Amino acid sequence: MFSTRSSFARSTLIMISIGGLILLGIVGSTIWLVQQSRHYFDEVVSARAIRSGSTDLLSTLQDAETGQRGYLLSQEDNFLEPYKSALESLSARRDTLRRSVTGRQSYEKDFPRLDQLITQRLDDLNHTVDLAMEGKAAEAIAITRRGAGEQTMSGIREILNNYMVASEIDLQAALDEQSEALATLQRATIIGAGAIVLVLAGALSVIYQHIRDLSRARSEVETLNASLEERVNERTEDLIRANQEIQRFAYIVTHDLRAPLVNIMGFTSELETSLNAIQPYVLSEGEILSEDEIKLARVAAEEDLPEAITFIRSSTKKMDGLINAILKISRDGRRQLKPEPIDLRELLETSAASIQHQVADLDGSIEIGGRMPKITTDKLSLEQIFGNLFDNAVKYASPDRPLHIEVHARPQGPRFIRVEVSDNGRGIAEEDLERIFELFRRSGQQDKPGEGIGLAHVRSLTRNLGGDITVQSEIGKGSTFVLRLPSDLTKVAGV
Repeated sequence: MFSTRSSFARSTLIMISIGGLILLGIVGSTIWLVQQSRHYFDEVVSARAIRSGSTDLLSTLQDAETGQRGYLLSQEDNFLEPYKSALESLSARRDTLRRSVTGRQSYEKDFPRLDQLITQRLDDLNHTVDLAMEGKAAEAIAITRRGAGEQTMSGIREILNNYMVASEIDLQAALDEQSEALATLQRATIIGAGAIVLVLAGALSVIYQHIRDLSRARSEVETLNASLEERVNERTEDLIRANQEIQRFAYIVTHDLRAPLVNIMGFTSELETSLNAIQPYVLSEGEILSEDEIKLARVAAEEDLPEAITFIRSSTKKMDGLINAILKISRDGRRQLKPEPIDLRELLETSAASIQHQVADLDGSIEIGGRMPKITTDKLSLEQIFGNLFDNAVKYASPDRPLHIEVHARPQGPRFIRVEVSDNGRGIAEEDLERIFELFRRSGQQDKPGEGIGLAHVRSLTRNLGGDITVQSEIGKGSTFVLRLPSDLTKVAGV
């Protein structure tokens, strides 16, 4: 008996030691990978700071040029306000960019030349403005026309554009390295979890052989272990999916915000071209102009300038809409959730009643069927989710038949419920089933107003509640949105 107990104690000690070593290995690798991720994060922050600083500095210089030229042409003091404002902010932005590139050899080596060119350009601008203020506008305009400052500005643009391109490359490289570090962390976690499972299985086997009356306890431990492994796998999948969505979101936001900015820059150049066409007409001072010069001036004033201004205003409005959409989703992510018991049928009926008049206009109907499971969650988030889904069903109803919306809910496992919202509308193409949940992305015929925000907002709200949303659809037959939500939000980690 003593020998058996000694063997049991020795085996248990060996198992515990192996498990401890494995845990130490997991902790050590996790700390190292976290440090790597922090390093890559710092690289991302640095690259974004350089890109932002380059863009701001170039924009400020262009603002100064615009104010200078407006003052030279019009001699009106109100054009000096943007010029002076640009000069006041230029020094701070130049210092910000200097700090951002300090210590980064590939950027820092070009900064002295950039600093010299900026100083030279500012001297040119100040000189012409001073001449104009002294009543020598013609001399100042003549200096500007010779294009001496344009060569300096081209050098500035070249360096800043190189900074922006290089920072984009550095940013993507850092994101790729961060993704690889997270993938390595995932593999280390899975391997470590597997090793721990093997050690636990061995320990349980030893316990079973020597203490038969603990078989029921061993069964409970195995059940708990299986549940723990399932939760670890779920969290690992959530981390991978979140990282992929962060990268996709960063790309989409960068791409969609850059497009209107490029339009604005392009049509700013168009304004400059139109201004060059009008200048001979405005500054002729009694000289006889050729018919071609007069014609170019009229076309610029009647067509080119209004068109450029219209497109710049449109692009600015587009950027404002995109930024507001991003802020809205960001605010929802930071909002403190307030779990409370909810009568799901009552909430669905209230949401349906808010669109009943629109459904009636389409000769449609809404059916909320079956017995509704109990749920404890954030009421405001749930109202916004169903409100968006119902609005989408009405917006994309098929013109060929009356709209019909159905909602069904049932438990899914011990901790979740499944809610299906179906309609018989236009349907969604198979290749767009995931794309529709991305920010600023829409599918199918674009004949309805919207910015591609609604379903991205729905997915964000759903995941804030610890759930997920998918869609099943077929063109011409309709769509079914499937919500998987925790039945009790108070039991979700972090709430």
